[in-house]
Amino acid sequence: MDDQLDPATLASARTPESTSPPARSAPEPDESAPAAKKKKKRSFGRELLTIVVAAAVLTLLVKAFVVQVYRIPSASMENTLQIGDRVLVNKVVYHFRGIARGDIVVFSGQDSWGPDAPPPSSDPVVRFFDDVLSGIGLQNDQTYYIKRVIGLPGDHVACCTDGKVTVNGVPLSEGSYLFPGNPPSTLKFREVVPPGYLWVMGDHRSDSDDSRYHPGDPGGGAIPENQVVGRAFLIIWPPSQLRDLPIPSTFQQAALHAGAAGAAVLGVSGTAVTAGGAALSAVAAVPVAGAAGAAGVIGAPLLLLRRRRSGLSHLLLPVLAVLARRGGPGADPAIRRWR
Repeated sequence: MDDQLDPATLASARTPESTSPPARSAPEPDESAPAAKKKKKRSFGRELLTIVVAAAVLTLLVKAFVVQVYRIPSASMENTLQIGDRVLVNKVVYHFRGIARGDIVVFSGQDSWGPDAPPPSSDPVVRFFDDVLSGIGLQNDQTYYIKRVIGLPGDHVACCTDGKVTVNGVPLSEGSYLFPGNPPSTLKFREVVPPGYLWVMGDHRSDSDDSRYHPGDPGGGAIPENQVVGRAFLIIWPPSQLRDLPIPSTFQQAALHAGAAGAAVLGVSGTAVTAGGAALSAVAAVPVAGAAGAAGVIGAPLLLLRRRRSGLSHLLLPVLAVLARRGGPGADPAIRRWR
C-alpha cells in the first residue's frame, strides 16, 4: 500500500526526545533555604537546652557533695564575716582530715541548739520525694549556724585567765579575729568538751549566741561533730570581700596539741590546714579562679558539649555566672542564728 510506512523509516522517526521521560524541573533556591534555616534553628535550640540542663545537674551534684554557697545573715562572726557575705563551704574536707581548732564551720542545730527538723512524713511516697529533694539541696527544714571551733572533744575550755580564753590551759591570742573592742568573753565558763562534740564561738563575742549560752542543751552547749556540714574556706561575695579564711596562728601553738585530739590535728596543721582545705585544695582553687561558686568546677565539662558553634560558649558564660552567684538551683541558704 502506498500509505504504509517503511519500518526503517518509522524507527528513524523516533527521536531521543520522543522516547525519554520528561525532565524534572530543578527546585528553586528559595524553596530549600527556609527548611535549612529551620533545621539549623532546631539544632541550636537542642544544644542550648542540653547545656542549661547539664549545668543545672552538675551544679546540683557539686552543691550536694562538694561545695556550697551560704549567705551570712547576722553579725555574730564580724568582722571576719559581714552580713550579706557569701561563703564557700567545703563539704568533703573532713572526709580527709579531722576538724581543727580555728576552723570556721557550718553546722545544723539538729540535736543541739535546735530547732530540730520536723519528723518525716508517714506517707512513704512523700517521704521518698522529701529525701530526694533534701539530698540534692532543693529542700531543707534544718537551721544552720556558722561559728569558729575553739575546743575539740576532750579539750578543757575556760574563760578567763588574764582576760583570755584558754584551751587545755593554753591562752589564745584572739586579737587578729575578734570584733574590735570585744573582750574574749564577758561570761565566765569552764567546760570539758564531751566526746563527739565541739566547743564553738562567734568572733563577735558580744553579739554571738554560741556554746557559752546553751548549757542546758545536749552536749552542754557544745555541738555534735556529726552535724557539721563543712568548713567555710572562702568569701566569694561581694568582690570587695574576696579572700580565704585561714586558721589563725594562735591555734598552731604546739602546747595545744598535747592531747589525743590535738595530736590528730597536729598531723594536718601544716600545709593542708593553711591552704584552706587539704585534700580538696585543687577543688578549692577552681572557684577562686572563677571568683564564684561552682562555676569553675562545672565550666570545663560543659564546654565539651559545644559541637559546631563556638558562639555557644558566649551563651554558656551567663548561665554559669547566674548559677555560681546563687550557688546553684535551690542554693544560697541563709545561716540562721537564734538569739
